Amino acid sequence: MEGGQITHDMIRNKLYDEFIKPTNQVKNFIGIEIEIPIINLDKKAVDFDVVHNVTEKFKKHFYNFDNDGIDYDGNVFAMKNKQNDDIVCYDCSYNNIEFAMGKEKDLFSINERFSEYYAFTKEAFERYNHTLTGMGINPYRKYNKTLPIPSERYLMLYHHLKSFRNYKNMHFYFHRYPEYGMFSSASQVQLDVFRDDLVRTINVFSKIEPIKALLFSNSVLFEANNHKTCFRDDLWEYSTHGVNPHNIGMYDVDFKDIDDLCCYLESLNIYCVMRDGAYINFETMNLIDYFKREYVKGEIYDNGTYKTIDIRPCLSDIKYLRPFKFINLTFRGTVEFRSVCTQPIKDSMTVAAFHLGLKERLDDLEELINDDDVIYHKGYTAGELRKLLVYDEIPSFIDKSELCTLSKDILDIAKSGLEKRAMGEEIFLKPLYNRVKRHTNPGKDIINSIQKGIKIEKLIRDYGTIRGV
Repeated sequence: MEGGQITHDMIRNKLYDEFIKPTNQVKNFIGIEIEIPIINLDKKAVDFDVVHNVTEKFKKHFYNFDNDGIDYDGNVFAMKNKQNDDIVCYDCSYNNIEFAMGKEKDLFSINERFSEYYAFTKEAFERYNHTLTGMGINPYRKYNKTLPIPSERYLMLYHHLKSFRNYKNMHFYFHRYPEYGMFSSASQVQLDVFRDDLVRTINVFSKIEPIKALLFSNSVLFEANNHKTCFRDDLWEYSTHGVNPHNIGMYDVDFKDIDDLCCYLESLNIYCVMRDGAYINFETMNLIDYFKREYVKGEIYDNGTYKTIDIRPCLSDIKYLRPFKFINLTFRGTVEFRSVCTQPIKDSMTVAAFHLGLKERLDDLEELINDDDVIYHKGYTAGELRKLLVYDEIPSFIDKSELCTLSKDILDIAKSGLEKRAMGEEIFLKPLYNRVKRHTNPGKDIINSIQKGIKIEKLIRDYGTIRGV
């Protein structure tokens, strides 16, 4: 179908079918993805041969895993458990490992399997004087090779991020870390949300993003910026992903209904599609504008070089629409919460526990936030508040004691939601209560420790330690 034949109604209907329609199922599963930096303790680049050796050891030990991704050099970069759909893979480069846990009904099952995978993998790496740690930015990033995994997806992604020099007269300055996907790590949670609650879930959870910054920030750009506890936000916002600010970060709007949400989806940019199994990059552009074109000029990777190619937009290209919002709708009918940094490993389940508990008590959370005057009704939007609360100092217009009370009240709602599930999962919130009591978060602890002269090596070890609940 030619671009000119694709009408606005067709685009709207396709967006609805891809993003909204799948939410019409009551499943109540939990999905968790935890990205973790790999560190060479010799203060050299991560040895990719070591990575591949550890991958083979993992496959032999956990024999239910099959190859799920092989790069152009013949190395395995993804493995999938055929029994429970757990995936262990490398994210963007062989400097990061990711544990994407198959959907489950409870957090204890996920935690048990994650802990087993992590403990084995960490021990295997340590035989080669490498290790894993729970930080949102790799503290040894300066030693590593900035090489993407040689595969369709990751070559495309890095090529897109490196293209920032092609964008002129922008409303912001791009940062100079197009390789940030190779040294930044997140802890993402996917939850099933019934369609009737979809708009309200996005609206309410968007308003607690500033509090999430206080509770979970853990990405200090070590030796470059020791004042921001969550530099990951900047890495996304000031990259080619942020050319259209609707593609990243906060919504900063209240959606009235599903139609309103669909209008927002129409405002997103698209920057890649696939043809015949190969990714094609092009200058990021609004989705509607893309479909108005008869042809779009892009670039395709071919045996080490990029070649120019013209493509004709087709309606199925919507499946390549990849926003990176703090709260994303997925093609699986889930809501993905992706604003949280990787946590210290012993606290890995805090992220899912927090979101899961609040989802169960959405009415209570909505009432609390609507009545709040601790951070709101002071002239700032949720997005502006998030930007202020990722620093190591609280702004003077916010009362610190009241802020702690608000944070604890939100945790109490999450705890009540988990208690409603009657599985004992509220135990995973304990580290968050401790953070509120100490007025801190993992990123702030890193900054304070460095100021006190504590070596980063000790923090790497502490943040990588895993302990049972």
